[in-house]
Amino acid sequence: MFDLCQVRYYSGYGGDGIDPSSQPLTLAMRILVLSDIHANLTALEAVLASADGQWEAAWFLGDLVGYGPDPEACVARLRELDALCLSGNHDWAVLGKLDMTEFNPDARKVVDWTRQCLSAEALGFLEAQPPMRVEGPFTLAHASPRHPVWEYILDLDTALDNFAHLSTPYCFVGHSHLPLVYALDEAAEEISGYVAPAGEVIDLGPQRLILNPGSVGQPRDGDPRAAYALLDTEAATWEYVRVPYDIPAVQERMRDLRFPNRLIRRLADGM
Repeated sequence: MFDLCQVRYYSGYGGDGIDPSSQPLTLAMRILVLSDIHANLTALEAVLASADGQWEAAWFLGDLVGYGPDPEACVARLRELDALCLSGNHDWAVLGKLDMTEFNPDARKVVDWTRQCLSAEALGFLEAQPPMRVEGPFTLAHASPRHPVWEYILDLDTALDNFAHLSTPYCFVGHSHLPLVYALDEAAEEISGYVAPAGEVIDLGPQRLILNPGSVGQPRDGDPRAAYALLDTEAATWEYVRVPYDIPAVQERMRDLRFPNRLIRRLADGM
């Protein structure tokens, strides 16, 4: 189990001193926030069933493909949702926009397979998505605002550095596959970070926040259930949700495609 439970005081960081109360939430809607689907259609469908009726818009933070057996179907399903989408490092790898030596051999094998089986239409959809965008008081980035495609925010120092790159009070990221909370209290000069449990509700109040919903298709916090978040901009809350799905069915499809054993096993471990 990944464990992060840290609080630290600091003496300023040279940021913009953004007051969240000065940038009101103007979208007034419930938003389904997804990240790192990784071509796992079964997990995606479980999330959509779990969240049914609880959202008016969907935001996806990148890595639609890679690792999993259903890339074409996942592209099609996400397009049906009319979601606001980002691209991630696996999406870029499939498009030939990243050096493949950055990937481990198992990931490279699936990237090569994905590139060969995706339709031109699906590839065009991936190509059209940016790795970062700003929506009102929210910055959305696949990895981090400092390096949108590939930087892991896994510690307080990295989080603090990234707060300094934000022009908004709140930031949503994916990439690490962990349901993380980083809170910056500028008045107290305190930063904290932890892995959020399922069901936790975060108030979007005076603290600045970097929030990660966790991964739909490839969780890595020791909990194999699909992860997502619900953002309510009217209530100013963010809720972490986990939902079980049929992992053996996905593993069977991966075996049929001769995917690396390590990728098949890790779905059940949530690591």
